[in-house]
Amino acid sequence: MSSEIYGYSGFQDLENVLEDYIKKVEKPIKILEVGAREFVKDLLKLTKPMSKIRKSGYVHLISSFAYRVKKNEVEAGWGKYYGPMIEHGTIKMSEQPHLNPVWNKNKEKYYDKMLNELK
Repeated sequence: MSSEIYGYSGFQDLENVLEDYIKKVEKPIKILEVGAREFVKDLLKLTKPMSKIRKSGYVHLISSFAYRVKKNEVEAGWGKYYGPMIEHGTIKMSEQPHLNPVWNKNKEKYYDKMLNELK
């Protein structure tokens, strides 16, 4: 029987490989931030439907997409308080999703970017 199992010749080799992975994952926020950055970049490319608001200083909902890094998490979403209402709808308004379709369409791309950052 060969002393090499699953590509490792001993526990020391396996330990070395595991230590490399642990070093790379010590700061998972950086890896998640890569995915969030790409997600927001795709969200900002969405077409902006014409708005009825013509006030100076008005920022369109699509232009307000951003991400932020908090202590141990990364959040991506709207810069406007009413973003979730538009995404999920209300009693008086049907949903007009932005985040979910973009995420579902491109999630493999975001996963690949995060895995490449890990390597």
